[in-house]
Amino acid sequence: MTPAAAPVTGSATAPGAAVTPISLKAVAPWAAFFGVLMLVLLYFVGAEQGAVAVISGETVHEWVHDGRHLLGFPCH
Repeated sequence: MTPAAAPVTGSATAPGAAVTPISLKAVAPWAAFFGVLMLVLLYFVGAEQGAVAVISGETVHEWVHDGRHLLGFPCH
């Protein structure tokens, strides 16, 4: 004889536990931070070592070379 399975309620929270929503004020600083971070990464992958370079030399170009091709940026 097998033990009876517990009923599935469709919720991972304990009965009676309230789920509080996250406010936009709490999310906005994190969204801005990650947005700026993504723009900086996009710059280094797409534009660094081009006509205008912040860092001289080929180091950044070599580190992001495959990502540049993956995103469709020409580099040679």
